[in-house]
Amino acid sequence: MIFFFTGTGNTRYVATRLAEATGERLVSIAEAVVNGEYIFTLEAGERVGFCFPIHGWRPPFIVRDFIKRLSLRGYDEDHFCYAFATCGDDVGLTFDYLARDLQAIGVRLDSAFSVIMPETYNFPVIDQIDTPDRAHRKVADAIGHIDRMIPAIVGRQREVSDYNKSRWPRINSRLLGSFFLKYWVTDDKFTVDASACLRCDKCREVCPVGNISSGDDGVPQWLHNGLCTTCFACYHHCPAHAIDFAGRTRGKRQYFFHSALLQASQQEKTDN
Repeated sequence: MIFFFTGTGNTRYVATRLAEATGERLVSIAEAVVNGEYIFTLEAGERVGFCFPIHGWRPPFIVRDFIKRLSLRGYDEDHFCYAFATCGDDVGLTFDYLARDLQAIGVRLDSAFSVIMPETYNFPVIDQIDTPDRAHRKVADAIGHIDRMIPAIVGRQREVSDYNKSRWPRINSRLLGSFFLKYWVTDDKFTVDASACLRCDKCREVCPVGNISSGDDGVPQWLHNGLCTTCFACYHHCPAHAIDFAGRTRGKRQYFFHSALLQASQQEKTDN
Protein backbone atom coordinates (compact mmCIF):
# COMPACT_ATOMS: atom_id res chain seq x y z
CA MET A 1 0.00 0.00 0.00
CA ILE A 2 1.38 3.40 -0.99
CA PHE A 3 0.02 6.49 0.73
CA PHE A 4 0.83 9.65 -1.20
CA PHE A 5 0.21 13.36 -1.19
CA THR A 6 0.85 15.51 -4.25
CA GLY A 7 0.29 19.08 -5.34
CA THR A 8 1.86 19.80 -8.71
CA GLY A 9 2.37 16.14 -9.66
CA ASN A 10 6.00 15.39 -8.77
CA THR A 11 5.10 12.97 -6.00
CA ARG A 12 2.21 11.43 -7.91
CA TYR A 13 4.71 10.39 -10.58
CA VAL A 14 7.01 8.76 -8.01
CA ALA A 15 4.13 6.99 -6.27
CA THR A 16 2.81 5.70 -9.60
CA ARG A 17 6.25 4.36 -10.55
CA LEU A 18 6.49 2.58 -7.20
CA ALA A 19 3.02 1.10 -7.59
CA GLU A 20 3.95 -0.23 -11.02
CA ALA A 21 7.17 -1.75 -9.67
CA THR A 22 5.66 -3.34 -6.54
CA GLY A 23 2.16 -4.13 -7.79
CA GLU A 24 0.73 -2.44 -4.72
CA ARG A 25 -2.23 -0.09 -4.41
CA LEU A 26 -2.17 3.70 -4.29
CA VAL A 27 -4.05 5.67 -1.63
CA SER A 28 -4.36 9.45 -1.90
CA ILE A 29 -3.81 10.98 1.53
CA ALA A 30 -5.76 14.09 0.50
CA GLU A 31 -8.78 12.07 -0.59
CA ALA A 32 -8.61 9.94 2.56
CA VAL A 33 -8.53 13.03 4.78
CA VAL A 34 -11.39 14.74 2.93
CA ASN A 35 -13.46 11.53 3.22
CA GLY A 36 -12.44 10.82 6.83
CA GLU A 37 -10.83 7.48 5.98
CA TYR A 38 -8.06 6.46 8.39
CA ILE A 39 -8.46 2.70 8.81
CA PHE A 40 -6.74 0.42 6.29
CA THR A 41 -6.11 -3.32 6.30
CA LEU A 42 -2.77 -4.67 5.13
CA GLU A 43 -2.23 -7.92 3.31
CA ALA A 44 0.41 -10.34 4.58
CA GLY A 45 3.89 -9.12 3.62
CA GLU A 46 2.58 -5.98 1.96
CA ARG A 47 4.96 -3.03 1.79
CA VAL A 48 3.82 0.25 3.33
CA GLY A 49 5.03 3.38 1.57
CA PHE A 50 4.60 7.08 2.32
CA CYS A 51 5.31 9.45 -0.57
CA PHE A 52 5.13 13.22 -0.24
CA PRO A 53 6.85 16.50 -1.14
CA ILE A 54 9.02 18.39 1.34
CA HIS A 55 7.26 21.45 2.82
CA GLY A 56 9.57 23.64 4.89
CA TRP A 57 12.04 20.78 5.41
CA ARG A 58 9.26 18.71 6.97
CA PRO A 59 6.50 16.37 5.81
CA PRO A 60 3.41 18.40 4.82
CA PHE A 61 1.19 18.93 7.84
CA ILE A 62 -1.65 17.02 6.15
CA VAL A 63 0.62 13.96 5.96
CA ARG A 64 1.57 14.21 9.63
CA ASP A 65 -2.04 14.70 10.74
CA PHE A 66 -3.11 11.75 8.61
CA ILE A 67 -0.51 9.47 10.19
CA LYS A 68 -1.54 10.50 13.71
CA ARG A 69 -5.05 9.20 12.97
CA LEU A 70 -3.96 6.24 10.84
CA SER A 71 -4.78 2.67 11.83
CA LEU A 72 -3.02 -0.09 9.87
CA ARG A 73 -4.82 -3.32 10.67
CA GLY A 74 -2.64 -6.38 10.37
CA TYR A 75 0.65 -4.49 10.61
CA ASP A 76 3.58 -6.32 12.17
CA GLU A 77 7.36 -6.03 11.91
CA ASP A 78 7.41 -8.31 8.86
CA HIS A 79 5.83 -5.47 6.88
CA PHE A 80 8.42 -3.28 5.19
CA CYS A 81 7.74 0.45 5.70
CA TYR A 82 9.51 3.10 3.64
CA ALA A 83 9.22 6.77 2.78
CA PHE A 84 10.00 8.55 -0.48
CA ALA A 85 10.13 12.35 -0.60
CA THR A 86 10.40 14.74 -3.53
CA CYS A 87 12.28 17.95 -2.85
CA GLY A 88 13.92 20.96 -4.47
CA ASP A 89 17.23 20.28 -2.75
CA ASP A 90 17.52 18.64 0.68
CA VAL A 91 15.22 17.14 3.30
CA GLY A 92 16.55 18.38 6.64
CA LEU A 93 15.01 16.42 9.51
CA THR A 94 11.96 15.36 7.51
CA PHE A 95 12.44 11.64 8.02
CA ASP A 96 13.20 12.10 11.72
CA TYR A 97 9.80 13.75 12.14
CA LEU A 98 8.16 11.03 10.07
CA ALA A 99 9.83 8.19 11.98
CA ARG A 100 8.58 9.59 15.29
CA ASP A 101 5.06 10.06 13.93
CA LEU A 102 5.01 6.46 12.71
CA GLN A 103 6.50 5.13 15.93
CA ALA A 104 3.66 6.79 17.84
CA ILE A 105 1.17 4.57 15.99
CA GLY A 106 3.33 1.45 16.33
CA VAL A 107 4.92 1.47 12.86
CA ARG A 108 8.68 1.34 12.20
CA LEU A 109 10.20 3.33 9.34
CA ASP A 110 12.66 0.91 7.75
CA SER A 111 14.15 2.97 4.91
CA ALA A 112 13.92 6.45 3.40
CA PHE A 113 14.62 7.93 0.00
CA SER A 114 14.42 11.30 -1.71
CA VAL A 115 14.81 12.66 -5.21
CA ILE A 116 15.35 16.21 -6.44
CA MET A 117 12.53 17.54 -8.57
CA PRO A 118 11.78 21.00 -10.01
CA GLU A 119 11.02 23.75 -7.50
CA THR A 120 7.33 24.46 -6.96
CA TYR A 121 7.48 27.36 -4.49
CA ASN A 122 7.52 31.08 -5.21
CA PHE A 123 8.75 32.55 -1.95
CA PRO A 124 8.50 36.29 -1.26
CA VAL A 125 11.25 38.46 -2.76
CA ILE A 126 12.79 35.77 -4.99
CA ASP A 127 11.49 33.53 -7.77
CA GLN A 128 12.53 29.97 -6.95
CA ILE A 129 10.67 28.25 -9.79
CA ASP A 130 13.15 26.65 -12.17
CA THR A 131 13.39 27.81 -15.75
CA PRO A 132 11.72 25.38 -18.18
CA ASP A 133 15.08 24.04 -19.36
CA ARG A 134 16.29 23.44 -15.82
CA ALA A 135 12.99 21.82 -14.86
CA HIS A 136 13.22 19.46 -17.82
CA ARG A 137 16.78 18.48 -16.89
CA LYS A 138 15.76 17.86 -13.28
CA VAL A 139 12.90 15.62 -14.35
CA ALA A 140 15.16 13.65 -16.70
CA ASP A 141 17.74 13.20 -13.91
CA ALA A 142 15.02 12.28 -11.40
CA ILE A 143 13.74 9.48 -13.60
CA GLY A 144 17.21 7.91 -13.53
CA HIS A 145 17.49 8.30 -9.75
CA ILE A 146 14.09 6.72 -9.21
CA ASP A 147 15.10 3.78 -11.40
CA ARG A 148 18.16 3.32 -9.19
CA MET A 149 16.18 3.42 -5.94
CA ILE A 150 13.30 1.15 -6.92
CA PRO A 151 15.21 -2.17 -6.49
CA ALA A 152 15.86 -1.40 -2.80
CA ILE A 153 12.13 -0.87 -2.25
CA VAL A 154 11.09 -3.90 -4.26
CA GLY A 155 13.70 -5.96 -2.39
CA ARG A 156 12.54 -4.63 1.01
CA GLN A 157 16.03 -3.48 1.95
CA ARG A 158 16.03 -2.12 5.51
CA GLU A 159 18.14 0.67 7.00
CA VAL A 160 18.63 2.45 3.68
CA SER A 161 18.99 6.24 3.95
CA ASP A 162 19.26 7.45 0.37
CA TYR A 163 18.75 11.20 0.73
CA ASN A 164 20.53 14.52 1.31
CA LYS A 165 19.91 15.67 4.88
CA SER A 166 21.49 19.15 4.30
CA ARG A 167 24.31 20.97 6.08
CA TRP A 168 22.03 22.66 8.60
CA PRO A 169 19.14 20.22 9.15
CA ARG A 170 18.12 21.56 12.56
CA ILE A 171 18.09 25.20 11.44
CA ASN A 172 16.18 24.33 8.28
CA SER A 173 13.59 22.00 9.78
CA ARG A 174 13.12 23.47 13.23
CA LEU A 175 13.62 27.22 12.75
CA LEU A 176 12.72 27.82 9.11
CA GLY A 177 10.20 24.99 9.11
CA SER A 178 8.35 26.51 12.05
CA PHE A 179 8.27 29.89 10.32
CA PHE A 180 7.00 28.26 7.14
CA LEU A 181 4.21 26.42 8.93
CA LYS A 182 3.13 29.45 10.95
CA TYR A 183 3.19 32.16 8.29
CA TRP A 184 3.21 30.51 4.87
CA VAL A 185 0.70 27.66 5.15
CA THR A 186 -2.56 29.55 4.69
CA ASP A 187 -5.20 30.10 2.03
CA ASP A 188 -5.95 33.62 3.29
CA LYS A 189 -3.37 35.16 0.97
CA PHE A 190 -4.68 33.81 -2.33
CA THR A 191 -6.39 36.34 -4.59
CA VAL A 192 -7.77 36.22 -8.12
CA ASP A 193 -7.65 38.84 -10.85
CA ALA A 194 -11.29 38.61 -11.97
CA SER A 195 -10.54 40.46 -15.22
CA ALA A 196 -8.00 37.80 -16.21
CA CYS A 197 -9.81 34.73 -14.84
CA LEU A 198 -11.21 32.43 -17.54
CA ARG A 199 -13.81 30.84 -15.23
CA CYS A 200 -12.42 27.47 -16.39
CA ASP A 201 -12.56 25.78 -12.95
CA LYS A 202 -9.09 24.33 -13.46
CA CYS A 203 -7.92 25.54 -10.04
CA ARG A 204 -10.90 23.90 -8.37
CA GLU A 205 -10.26 20.64 -10.21
CA VAL A 206 -6.57 20.40 -9.28
CA CYS A 207 -6.86 21.43 -5.61
CA PRO A 208 -5.95 18.19 -3.82
CA VAL A 209 -7.99 19.01 -0.70
CA GLY A 210 -11.18 20.37 -2.27
CA ASN A 211 -10.62 23.85 -0.88
CA ILE A 212 -11.79 25.86 -3.90
CA SER A 213 -15.29 26.50 -5.22
CA SER A 214 -16.71 28.53 -8.08
CA GLY A 215 -18.25 31.77 -6.86
CA ASP A 216 -21.53 33.17 -8.13
CA ASP A 217 -19.71 34.87 -10.99
CA GLY A 218 -17.48 31.86 -11.74
CA VAL A 219 -14.41 33.36 -10.08
CA PRO A 220 -12.81 30.84 -7.68
CA GLN A 221 -13.20 31.24 -3.95
CA TRP A 222 -11.24 29.50 -1.21
CA LEU A 223 -13.38 27.64 1.31
CA HIS A 224 -10.96 27.96 4.25
CA ASN A 225 -11.56 24.32 5.17
CA GLY A 226 -8.33 24.11 7.16
CA LEU A 227 -6.66 21.68 4.75
CA CYS A 228 -4.76 24.07 2.46
CA THR A 229 -1.06 23.18 2.37
CA THR A 230 -0.14 26.02 -0.02
CA CYS A 231 1.01 23.43 -2.54
CA PHE A 232 0.29 26.07 -5.22
CA ALA A 233 -1.36 23.57 -7.56
CA CYS A 234 -4.05 26.19 -8.21
CA TYR A 235 -1.49 28.87 -9.02
CA HIS A 236 0.65 26.69 -11.26
CA HIS A 237 -2.24 25.25 -13.28
CA CYS A 238 -4.02 28.56 -13.91
CA PRO A 239 -3.86 29.06 -17.71
CA ALA A 240 -4.40 32.81 -17.38
CA HIS A 241 -1.96 33.35 -14.49
CA ALA A 242 -4.86 35.02 -12.67
CA ILE A 243 -4.08 33.61 -9.19
CA ASP A 244 -1.70 35.41 -6.88
CA PHE A 245 -0.38 34.70 -3.39
CA ALA A 246 0.29 37.59 -1.01
CA GLY A 247 0.94 39.94 -3.92
CA ARG A 248 4.29 38.21 -4.48
CA THR A 249 3.72 35.73 -7.31
CA ARG A 250 2.39 37.96 -10.11
CA GLY A 251 4.29 37.35 -13.32
CA LYS A 252 6.48 34.63 -11.84
CA ARG A 253 6.99 31.21 -13.36
CA GLN A 254 4.57 28.31 -13.20
CA TYR A 255 5.25 24.59 -13.12
CA PHE A 256 3.46 21.27 -13.02
CA PHE A 257 4.94 17.84 -13.58
CA HIS A 258 3.23 16.52 -16.69
CA SER A 259 4.29 19.51 -18.75
CA ALA A 260 7.90 19.06 -17.69
CA LEU A 261 7.79 15.29 -18.28
CA LEU A 262 6.39 15.74 -21.78
CA GLN A 263 9.08 18.23 -22.75
CA ALA A 264 11.83 16.14 -21.16
CA SER A 265 10.65 13.12 -23.17
CA GLN A 266 10.59 15.15 -26.36
CA GLN A 267 14.11 16.41 -25.68
CA GLU A 268 15.34 12.85 -25.09
CA LYS A 269 13.91 11.78 -28.45
CA THR A 270 15.60 14.75 -30.14
CA ASP A 271 18.95 13.92 -28.51
CA ASN A 272 18.71 10.32 -29.66
